[in-house]
Amino acid sequence: MSSRMVPLRALAHARAGDKNNTSNIAVFAYDPAHYPVLEAQLTPEAVAAHMAGLVQGSVKRYAVPQLHALNFVMETALEGGVNGSLNLDGHGKSWSSFLLGLEIELPDDAPSPPRKA
Repeated sequence: MSSRMVPLRALAHARAGDKNNTSNIAVFAYDPAHYPVLEAQLTPEAVAAHMAGLVQGSVKRYAVPQLHALNFVMETALEGGVNGSLNLDGHGKSWSSFLLGLEIELPDDAPSPPRKA
């Protein structure tokens, strides 16, 4: 079967949050038909590799299939958190955008990504 590479942002949107030195990113498929592709490829290992250098601890994934979403919890991730770091993005809010740059292999028989306006 053939496939093509697309950025995650073509298939999903994301929200980031934080608590102390832990960051989380929730990824939501635009089209429920793409959720199985995301579930297969957005593994904790893939996210940890993409976030290498930012996340020092473990990456855990929680599937929320009712919402066609995956939530990633990343520990030891924010250089101590908002109050303990001089990092310009102590909340990790830009991380959702960074994760959306991850390339996803989309099978040719999968629905096309939604068109951007």
